Amino acid sequence: SPVDRALWLRYTDQHETARRLLRRLALAGRASLGAAAAAALLAADEQEAGRRLAELTRAGLLTHVRGSRYRLHDLVRSFALARLLDEEEPAERAAAHERLLTSYAELANAVIRMVDGKMSTRAGQFGAHGFGSLDSALRWLDDESSFITSALRHSEGVDQSTVLDLLGALCDYCLLRGDLYRLGEISELTQSVDQGLMERSVQWRTGIAARQLGELDKARTTLSSVVGLYREAHNDAGAALALCSLGITLHHQGNLREAAARLGEALDLQASPEQAEDRAWTLHALAAVERDRGNLARALTLLDTALALHREGESLHGEAWTRFQLGQVRLRTGEVAAAEEALSTALELYGRTRDSRGEAWAITQLARARLLDGDPGPALEQLRDALARHRDNEDARGEAWTLYYLGQALEEDGDTVEAVRELERARTMFSRMRDVYGLACARHHSGRVTRDQRAAQTGNLRNSGFARQLLMDARADFRRIGVAHGEAWACLELALIDAGNGRAAQALTLCGEAAELFASYGDERGRDWARFLRCTLLPYASPGGSEVGTVVAQQELAELTAEHHPARDSRLERCAEALAVVLERGVDLEDGWQAWRLGLIPTRHSREVLGVPTPTGPSVGHPGL
Repeated sequence: SPVDRALWLRYTDQHETARRLLRRLALAGRASLGAAAAAALLAADEQEAGRRLAELTRAGLLTHVRGSRYRLHDLVRSFALARLLDEEEPAERAAAHERLLTSYAELANAVIRMVDGKMSTRAGQFGAHGFGSLDSALRWLDDESSFITSALRHSEGVDQSTVLDLLGALCDYCLLRGDLYRLGEISELTQSVDQGLMERSVQWRTGIAARQLGELDKARTTLSSVVGLYREAHNDAGAALALCSLGITLHHQGNLREAAARLGEALDLQASPEQAEDRAWTLHALAAVERDRGNLARALTLLDTALALHREGESLHGEAWTRFQLGQVRLRTGEVAAAEEALSTALELYGRTRDSRGEAWAITQLARARLLDGDPGPALEQLRDALARHRDNEDARGEAWTLYYLGQALEEDGDTVEAVRELERARTMFSRMRDVYGLACARHHSGRVTRDQRAAQTGNLRNSGFARQLLMDARADFRRIGVAHGEAWACLELALIDAGNGRAAQALTLCGEAAELFASYGDERGRDWARFLRCTLLPYASPGGSEVGTVVAQQELAELTAEHHPARDSRLERCAEALAVVLERGVDLEDGWQAWRLGLIPTRHSREVLGVPTPTGPSVGHPGL
C-alpha cells in the first residue's frame, strides 16, 4: 500500500540504532513513552535514547505528545511490529522486553519506596534511582502508569519476580492516587494469567481498595482470603501485611477486639529487622484501635515506636499516618495545640506524597480541633471543604465521619435542625457500610441533639421517646464492640431523660452503671460527671426520703469537689458550686428534678475528652524529636 511504501522509505533512511528502536517500540503498546523506556529497549543510556526518539519524530515516525513523551501511530506500530518479527530473533525480542519491564520495575519501586519507606515488599531495592526529588519521581510515575499497565499485558516469558515487582509498585501507586479503576484492570489481568504469588499480591491491594470505597464486608472477605493464601504459601511477611490490612478493616467496622487481635498476630510475624518498616505500619494501625478503646497511654507508646521506625525506614507516608493518628489521640486528651501541630504536619506530608485521601482526612480532623476549641465557624468551613474532597476521592467512610463532625459543628453553631439532618445522613452511611462504631457514635449524638431540640421547644424532657431509643441502641452497640467510654456516656444521656421524666431511681441506677464503666478504663473526668449527676438525683430517689437524700448528696458532692485531679472538666467545678447552693437552700419535690433547667449537666465538649492517665514524658507530639 502507499502507506507501507512511505513508511519503508522513511524507515530505511534512519540510522540502524533508530531503526532498532522503532522496531522495539512495537513492544511498548499504545501508551506514550519516554527516554527511560527507549533506553531499556535499546540497552543504551537515556541520552542516546532521547536523541533517537527525536530523530524518529523528525522523520514523522513518532508523534510528540508532550514534554519528552512520544507515541506510535497505530499504522506505524503495525509496520514496526512486522519489521520486528522479520528482522529480530525471538531471543532478542524477549531480552528487550525483559529489560523494559526490569527497568520500569526498578524505577517504579524506587518511587513507591520514596513514599512508603523500606517495606519488606521492596527488600533490597534501596539503591540510587536518579530522581531529583519526590515530586519529580511522582510526576514520572504519573506519566508512565498507563505505559506500565500496557506493558504488563504482554509479559509472557519475562522473569516472574520482575513482573511481580512491577505489579506491586503499580498497585501501590493506584492506592496512593485513588486510581481504583486501573487497579481493577490489573486485578482482571492477573486473574487471566493465574499466577499464585502475583494474584495474592494484587488481591491484597484489591481488598484495601474495597475498604477505601467503604465496601467493608467485601474488603474483610477478600483480605481474610489473602491471609489464608499467604499462610498456605508459608509467606509470613506477606501474611503479616495482609493481617495488618485485615485488622484496619475490622477497626473500620467497629470490631475493635478482633482488630486488635489480628494486628497483634501481624506484629508477632514482624519481629525481624528486615520487617521494621512493616511493623511500623502495624503499630500505628494498632494505636488507632487502642485510641478508640480508650487506651490512650498505650496508643501514645505505640505511636512513639512507630514514628521512630518510620524515620529509620525513611517512610514519609508512614510518618504522615502516624502524625495523623497522634493528632486524634491529642484531641482525645484535650490538647488542641498539640493535636493541630500533629495534624498540620500530617497534612503537609500527605501533600508531599500526593495522597489526596490523607489530605481530606487531615482537614476533617483539623476542623474537629477547631470544634473542640469552641470555634465552630472555621470548623464548618473546613468540614465542607473536606466533605467535597472525600466525595471526589470516592471515600465513603471519610464522607460519613465528616458529616458526623459537621452535625456537631452545626449544633455548636446553634442550628440544631441542620445538625440532626447531617447526623442522620452520617448514621445512614455508617449503617450501609456496616461500621458499628461509627453507627453507635452517630446514634448517640443524633439522639442527644434530638432530645435537646425537643426540650428547647417544649421546655421539658418529656417528649424524648425517639431520642431515648437512639441512645439505647447506641449503648447496645458500644457494649457489643467493647467501647466502655461510649457506653458510659450513653448511660448518662439516658439518665438525663429518665430524670426529666420523673424516673429518678432508674436514672440513679444508670449513673452508677456509668461510674463503673468509666472506672473500668480509668476515666476520672467521665466518672466525675457520673458522680455529680448522682448528687443531683439523690434528693429525689433516696429510700430515706428527700431530706436524707439531700444530706447524702451534700456529703458526696463535698467528697467529689475535694478530690482534685488534672483531668477534671472545668465546667464540673462551676456546676458543683451551683449545686451546693441549691442543696443548701433545700429541695422541693413538687418542683421535680431541676438540674436540666439550671444547666447543671455535661455538654458535648465534656464527653469529647477522655480523662485517662497518659505519659508525661516526651512523645511524638513534641517538636524537635
